[in-house]
Amino acid sequence: MLHNQKVIVVLPAYRAARTVERTYRDLPLDLVDEVLLVDDAGGDDTAEISKRLGIKTVLHRKNLGYGGNQKTCYHEALRAGADIVVMVHPDYQYDPRLVTAMAAMVASGVYDAVLGSRIGTARKGGMPLWKYISNRSLTAIENVMLGTKLTEFHTGYRAFSSRVLQHLPLLTNSDDFVFDNQMIAQLLAFNFRIGEISCPTKYFSEASSINFSRSVLYGFGVLYTSLMYRLWKWGMAKPAIFTDNPAYRIDSSQAEMRHAESVIG
Repeated sequence: MLHNQKVIVVLPAYRAARTVERTYRDLPLDLVDEVLLVDDAGGDDTAEISKRLGIKTVLHRKNLGYGGNQKTCYHEALRAGADIVVMVHPDYQYDPRLVTAMAAMVASGVYDAVLGSRIGTARKGGMPLWKYISNRSLTAIENVMLGTKLTEFHTGYRAFSSRVLQHLPLLTNSDDFVFDNQMIAQLLAFNFRIGEISCPTKYFSEASSINFSRSVLYGFGVLYTSLMYRLWKWGMAKPAIFTDNPAYRIDSSQAEMRHAESVIG
């Protein structure tokens, strides 16, 4: 609990058996009210380890993708009464100890969402040069297209107020990796306030990372999202991801979500 606000950490997992316990142990569990892991049909021991640790665990019946995993994470967190939700990748690439700082920035009421930016420490942490150059190039283009000055658009370390998750039309977003980028564009479209915090990162064999071909597809998705945002701002297009239709919001009262098979712990 932070300023009388319930803090829930969500762990979108895919084959994280070797790192999930280390991630969980480094979370500020004195602050975090609940931890939720969603196993995206990875087929390893992630769910079993999560259950043993006492983490509330949701198992997908089939792989739905990174974006599909997050939709389940946020639905379950809202259903559990979260006021603040922090997404931490269970591959230990991001430092879980920063959950306190990120949640506090949201709890303060100054920001609606907070991004853990890797820029400044990425190369020291082992980010491949080609990935670093791509990150910086795409971020520069996005800042121009979206009218922002963010240091990074591509981090997977994020904190949100429940109001953000209840309002954004997240069900219109991709189930793939571009979900993250679409979500930032939506935050801007609906005038939510975004803050950033510097976050050290680690690249090692157990840390998940998309390969070059998937990165290329992601890059095109990012550019398309930026273009759609600009056309939407100019009144020249009406992309579904910027709809204000409540039917496309993650509603905590929904009795059925196609993402979850069962809660096993």
